[in-house]
Amino acid sequence: MTRVYNFSAGPAVLPEPVLRQAAAEMLDWQGSGMSVMEMSHRGKEFMSIHAEALHLLRELLDVPANYKILFMQGGAIAENAIVPMNLLRGHTSADYVDTGEWSKRSIQEAGKYCTVNIAASSRASGYTHIPPRESWKLDPNAAYVHICANETIGGVEYHFTPEVGEVPLVADVSSNILSRPLDVSKYGLIYGGAQKNIGPAGLTIVIVREDLLGRSLPVTPSAFDYGEQAAADSMLNTPPTYAIYIAGLVFKWIKARGGLAAMEAHNRAKAALLYDYLDSQDFFSSPIDKNCRSLMNVPFRLRDATLDAKFLEGAQARGLVQLKGHRVVGGMRASIYNAMPIEGVQALVAYLKEFAAQHG
Repeated sequence: MTRVYNFSAGPAVLPEPVLRQAAAEMLDWQGSGMSVMEMSHRGKEFMSIHAEALHLLRELLDVPANYKILFMQGGAIAENAIVPMNLLRGHTSADYVDTGEWSKRSIQEAGKYCTVNIAASSRASGYTHIPPRESWKLDPNAAYVHICANETIGGVEYHFTPEVGEVPLVADVSSNILSRPLDVSKYGLIYGGAQKNIGPAGLTIVIVREDLLGRSLPVTPSAFDYGEQAAADSMLNTPPTYAIYIAGLVFKWIKARGGLAAMEAHNRAKAALLYDYLDSQDFFSSPIDKNCRSLMNVPFRLRDATLDAKFLEGAQARGLVQLKGHRVVGGMRASIYNAMPIEGVQALVAYLKEFAAQHG
C-alpha cells in the first residue's frame, strides 16, 4: 500500500518511523507480553513510558523547574473552561485576544465563568492578521491574558511573544507546539491538544507555572483541577495511556532529528516553498497578512471557486488528501505539521502548477 500525503488539520499525519515502531510493539511492548493498550497505568511498564515522555517533553521545550507538565484529557475545547476554572484565582475578568474561530470558542466558553474583555480583535479584517501589540487594551486587574498562538482554521500565527506585564500570559498552542523553540518562561500556562504535532487525539498537554496552582473555583471537577492533577502526577484518573506512549515516541523522533531548532528549519522550508508559489501567480491566492502567516496551516483559494470540487478530485487521485478548507471559511487548506515531509509539499506545489496550467 502506498501512503498518501495527508494534509489534514487534525488528527494529522504522524512520523512514519513512529507508526512502524508502534506497529511492531502492538502485541508485545519490549518483552512485556502486553500491548501498551492493555497495561495498567499504575504498573511499572507504563509508569516508565509515562516518566520518559514527561522527561523528553521537558527537555525539548526546556521547561523551567518551576513549571508542571500535565497529561490531561478533553482537548483544547475542554481547556477553554478548565483555564478560567483554575486561573481566575479571585479575579472576576480575563483578557482575550480575538484572532479567529478558535479564539472565538475560547471567549464564548470563558464567558460562562467570568467577564471577558476583548483586548484586541482582527474580526473586522476577516481574521487575516494578528492585531499589533500596541493596539491591545489590557486590564491590569485581569486574571490572565489569553491568546491562540496559531489559528488552525484561519492560518494566522503569532511570530512574537506578546509582553503583558505581570498578568499571566496563557496560550492555546494546539497546532504549533513543538514546531519551533518556545520560551515557556514567558507564559503562565500553555495548553494544546496532541492530535496535530504530538500524537493521536485524546491527550492534552498542559504546562503551568507552579504559583498559579491551588486556587481553582469550588465547582472545578477534581479531574480538571490543575493542582490536584499536579499533585497526582497526572494520575488522578486513568490517563490516555496509548496516546502518551505515542507522544513519547514522537518526542524521541523530534530529538533524533535535532530538536526544535531543526524542526523549525524544516517547517520554514516547507512553508516558504508553498507560500512562494502562491505569491508568484494569481490563479491561487493566500488571504493572510504575510507577517502573520502560519507555518503549520496554509489556507488558500482558487480564483474560480467553481473549480474547487475538480481541484480536490484531482488532488485525491494524486494521493494529496484532506485539502478542503474548514467549512467556516471554505477554500482550501494545507496543514503541513512536523511530520509532513518536504516531498509532500513539493508534490502539492507540482499539482498546483499543473492545475493552474490546465484551468487558468
